[in-house]
Amino acid sequence: MNFRPGSREEPEINLIPFIDILLVVLIFLMMTTTYSKFTELQVNLPVADAQAPRDKPKEVVVSISSDGRYALNQQVLEGTGVDMLTLALAQASQDSRDVVIVISADAAATHQSVINVMDAARRAGLIQITFATQQASNRRSGGNRP
Repeated sequence: MNFRPGSREEPEINLIPFIDILLVVLIFLMMTTTYSKFTELQVNLPVADAQAPRDKPKEVVVSISSDGRYALNQQVLEGTGVDMLTLALAQASQDSRDVVIVISADAAATHQSVINVMDAARRAGLIQITFATQQASNRRSGGNRP
């Protein structure tokens, strides 16, 4: 029998291969990840390259200024309420349902102002709505809006 005090060897965990694999994974993630800066998102509206329609339906142009004032066919309306807009749109359409509402909003106008016009058109029973834009070439050269 062997009664000598045995020297027990502690098992050793080799961490070098584990570190190598982690470094490869880290390099792979760094190379394949794309970084986006959503805080610097810039949107320039409105610009479109559209052709002119062939037949001209009856149009009612609603202009919205940057401070939220409305004009209906180039006549400034008093007030900014949806009820006032509904009444003005109903009078301008002369109870015709095939009138096209053209919303010509300033690029700095609030979305709520545009939504108010759309809501007033719905209340007046007018379902054909479009938006006026300027052509991209006019915008670059500093031309006037149509």
